[in-house]
Amino acid sequence: MSETENWYVLYTKPNREKKVLSQLLNLDMTVYCPMVTTMRQWSDRKKKIEAPLIPRVIFIKCSEQDRNKVFEVSGPQHYLFWLGKPAIVQNAEIETMQAWLQQDISEANVIDLKTGDTYVIQNNVFKGQEGVIYEVSKNRVQIVLKELGMKVTITKENRS
Repeated sequence: MSETENWYVLYTKPNREKKVLSQLLNLDMTVYCPMVTTMRQWSDRKKKIEAPLIPRVIFIKCSEQDRNKVFEVSGPQHYLFWLGKPAIVQNAEIETMQAWLQQDISEANVIDLKTGDTYVIQNNVFKGQEGVIYEVSKNRVQIVLKELGMKVTITKENRS
């Protein structure tokens, strides 16, 4: 009988997510680092870059006995623990994140939302997910999704 594989949360050194991801893929490990394309502003130019959705975090799917295999490469620091045990992320949560990142969110309307309000998302892949409004501004809203334990920022694009 083979041991069950779970998703674990691995913290990396700052700005090492892509390098660690590549090295772990070379070890034939199942890994996932959710990436988003963002616009970065430098003094002389703007550039679209691909950056981790959750800085310093990579998700690893492996058995309990293979968890320490990640430390064979340079860059990983430690696993996230919950109540003295390695935190396990459910498959459904990883799938929700993957589905959400495949969508092109081009516009979000912010109407009568206040910080601290509880909000149930009515459409897209997060339909039915309950969150707490963390911050509201003219062009964005930040929602803390209780089930996923993460803060999601939805920004309205300015199309010129």
